[in-house]
Amino acid sequence: MGKIVVLAEKPSVGRDIARVIGCGTRGDGCLIGEKYIVTWAVGHLVSLMEPDEMDEKYKKWTFATLPILPEEIPLKVLSGTRSQFSVIKKLINDKETDSLICATDAGREGELIFRYIYEKAGCKKPFRRLWISSMTDEAIREGFSEIRPGEDYDGLYESARCRSKADWLVGMNASRAFTLKYDALLSVGRVQTPTLAILVKRRKEIENFRPEGFCTVTADFGDYSGVYFSEKLDPDTHLKTKEEAQQIAEEVQGKPAAVIRAETTRKKDLPPQLYDLTSLQRDANRLLGFTADKTLKTAQSLYETHKALTYPRTDSRYLPPDMIPRVVQTMKLLPESYQKYTAGALPGGKLPVTRRTIDASKVTDHHAILPTAKRADLSRMSADEKNLYDLVARRMLAAFHPACEYDATRVITEAAGHTFRTTGRVTLVNGWRDVPVLENPPKAKKNAKTEEEEEGPLPPLKEGDTRRVEKTRIREDQTKPPAPHTDASLLAAMETAGKDLEDEELVRQMKGSGIGTPATRAAIIERLIKVGYAARRGKTLNATDKGVLLIDVMPPEIASPEMTGRWELALHEITDGKQDPDRFMEGIRKMSAFLVEYARDTAKAIDFPPDERKRKGSSRSSGGSTVLEGTVCPLCGKGKLRENSLAFGCTEAACKCTVWKDCLQRAGGPALTAKLMQLLLEKKQLQGSTGLLALREGKIEFTPNGQAAPAVSRSLIYEKKK
Repeated sequence: MGKIVVLAEKPSVGRDIARVIGCGTRGDGCLIGEKYIVTWAVGHLVSLMEPDEMDEKYKKWTFATLPILPEEIPLKVLSGTRSQFSVIKKLINDKETDSLICATDAGREGELIFRYIYEKAGCKKPFRRLWISSMTDEAIREGFSEIRPGEDYDGLYESARCRSKADWLVGMNASRAFTLKYDALLSVGRVQTPTLAILVKRRKEIENFRPEGFCTVTADFGDYSGVYFSEKLDPDTHLKTKEEAQQIAEEVQGKPAAVIRAETTRKKDLPPQLYDLTSLQRDANRLLGFTADKTLKTAQSLYETHKALTYPRTDSRYLPPDMIPRVVQTMKLLPESYQKYTAGALPGGKLPVTRRTIDASKVTDHHAILPTAKRADLSRMSADEKNLYDLVARRMLAAFHPACEYDATRVITEAAGHTFRTTGRVTLVNGWRDVPVLENPPKAKKNAKTEEEEEGPLPPLKEGDTRRVEKTRIREDQTKPPAPHTDASLLAAMETAGKDLEDEELVRQMKGSGIGTPATRAAIIERLIKVGYAARRGKTLNATDKGVLLIDVMPPEIASPEMTGRWELALHEITDGKQDPDRFMEGIRKMSAFLVEYARDTAKAIDFPPDERKRKGSSRSSGGSTVLEGTVCPLCGKGKLRENSLAFGCTEAACKCTVWKDCLQRAGGPALTAKLMQLLLEKKQLQGSTGLLALREGKIEFTPNGQAAPAVSRSLIYEKKK
């Protein structure tokens, strides 16, 4: 009887599988047993050829050779891992090999890795598919007992192949066309460009935001207080002028007040859902400060190395019914520090089943992320791994706790013809809130609503009760611009194709029509940073000037998150056999040709800053500069401002005006951009989401919100960079 070759995606995964199925003899790039030979890829071993590898004429970038629309894009073996490909090719085509098992990661990219190797090696032998959701020994054994025919995953491969070819066609054609048009190295992609468009939209919203002052009036009725509101206002508590606020305060001061409405409603806060990768990345960013990429890598390590988490690259937040016994077992095997929470998740020793957690119809390729049914050794984990494991374990426990129940009270009090609103909340059943999201969760920041309308216990009030206005308080404030994107908020926007959705049900309905997949979104964000279209500062992600320029010249067809969302939905339908792959690719080919035509004939004329990567051997500080038209130097008043990669300066040779772009960042201020400097020169001061920027007496200053004095003040006269 011949051998069965098992192809894993990575050496570490291959070694785990080999140990479980009894392959202990070392071979060349493989492990050998009586029945099986386990070998492995090292990620992608095979990829699509570059245009110039297909034909010499594509070496020179010119519009004459565009669009590039080959009927078939040949495969190539990647040079860095050619030796391992040779090992696999020899093994799978060996006459002693009867069949193969595809044991690459159980997802779209894993399927593509195996099929491309299989095709490039010219293999014709039958293969089956190992599909597992955790790397524990038990899961591997169970997977081998339920192994499925390879053709069951043909739809997944078609989807993966279409994704790969679509990205190639759009990327190769659009990047070449727009680079030629603007003589600047520009990277355009089917997925990265609409993601950048989300960041650019937010940056413009912040830059174009004009703060408006408002006042709120609070009346103290002795044992409770209320905030003035009127249905004529928008928002209904915001008075435009201090004079209006003072007039209302004066009219009600010392006057009798009566409760005209008092309503108490029993409400429930449902427990949070289990994690999929995107929701885990969002929480890890918000609570732990992890980037999306760091969360994915840490989760992958917990899955592969520690066998402590189930497969992380999932887009489902549900479990199939057959997982119920496994979840019970998992909870009982959690480290000791979690056992105080298990009773609430297992009332009477049984797992509460609701469609919010258990629903086979909403489980896609993989179920939600869970700890594995294996006692985790926390002492062997890094601090980051422990923290991420902690998030997942607590989320699993919270998801099976009962709802938090509370009485919400809304009271309307009238005084001198003016109405005041009071809201109160009394928790009756803590439920899932008994499980803190972290051991020491950060205190939630108060927003304007919670500052105006504190929600706590209220005295017993009913319609007709009377009080007197003991005193009044006027609070002055300004409207705030939208917050810059973080990994968490950008991931949410990518998941819902650019729509800012907080409602979990709407997010669920948008599943399958987002930008990218849970497995690829982190890489897209990092790619935008690498090519200089976005920059990360602390937790915030901002589009750079170059990123803004790129989106300004892109047609909406490629910059639209909704368009990319529809493409992603089509790829899901190809997986399910509901969409014709050829029809999808025809649309991609038409789009690629359109982008070339648009770049050549329609795209507006604009000057991109010189690309640093094109000036080999030059330092960042020695690059070219751009004059900001319409500006006047704030120091000498004669020249204009000139921008280079590090700073702004004056065009007058005798003037020593220099403003470093990062001079305010250590104090929490923004990185200075051309747009920001132009606005600051025009307005002299700007209120942003983090604080106040001002030009005063030869200095640029930044004052954080809530502080009276500037945190940093820099002279406009050249000083050595600190």
